[in-house]
Amino acid sequence: MSQHPNDPSGEAAGDEQTPRSRNGKSQFSKRKVTTNRLKEMKEAGVPIAALTAYDYSMAELVDAAGIDVILVGDSVSTVMQGLETTVTVTMDHMVYHTTLVRRGVERALVVADLPFMSYQVNSDEALRNAGRMVKEAGAEAVKLEGGRVVADTVRRIVDVGIPVMGHLGLTPQSIHKFGTYQVRAREEEEAEELRRDAKLLEDAGVFSIVLEKVPAELAQEVTASVGVPVIGIGAGGACDGQILVSHDMLGICTRFNPRFVRRYASIGDEMQKAFEHYAQDVRSRGFPNESESY
Repeated sequence: MSQHPNDPSGEAAGDEQTPRSRNGKSQFSKRKVTTNRLKEMKEAGVPIAALTAYDYSMAELVDAAGIDVILVGDSVSTVMQGLETTVTVTMDHMVYHTTLVRRGVERALVVADLPFMSYQVNSDEALRNAGRMVKEAGAEAVKLEGGRVVADTVRRIVDVGIPVMGHLGLTPQSIHKFGTYQVRAREEEEAEELRRDAKLLEDAGVFSIVLEKVPAELAQEVTASVGVPVIGIGAGGACDGQILVSHDMLGICTRFNPRFVRRYASIGDEMQKAFEHYAQDVRSRGFPNESESY
């Protein structure tokens, strides 16, 4: 049975996790990852592993691997929809994909991105959309981009009981403002703004902050300066945890190839080979054979 989100009981943050059979939904201990658990992990120096997922099958596999946080990212636009940016993703898209992911997860904390223009207009609309993500889709937290300009919105969402993850550095929803996906906060003025924004988000009540594509030294400084877990992507190894897009690290999507993506597999190549083999077997009438027929 999953623990209540506010129940701190269970294993200590650094306890070794117990493998389970592959046939179960999880190969790790049943203790549910919560926002409080992530804070315990930061305090104990236990790195947090996070990945994205966009559907039931992938979410079930990611959860079974013991990943701590599953983000239903607005990167669904580039990974699943074949688009160039994240700005066209809608609330309906995000609710749909979050619903699929939530069905496949027992242990990981499920966080859903609030898409572009779902929280920027005003705090009332932001609150309604955050509530929809939790109530309709089953998300356990939401993530939004920005610092000072969204701090009051973050505070309002948190005040009604919805956990919020912040996102600083390279914020993909602002790509048309930046005009590039290059590293952010290299210059001291922008670095100082990021430091201030991290503290503002912490004060507003975020349970965690994603730092994307910022210098490793700055990320280390910010991680040490805030009491909430900092999850890095292209932000060096000193963050409290790391996140990658699953399709990138599996080699399913390869058109996006930044230096921070480590390819843990080449599943895209294997899938294509399997599809080609199948097509050959069908065309040669090698499939189905007698044992595969009724």
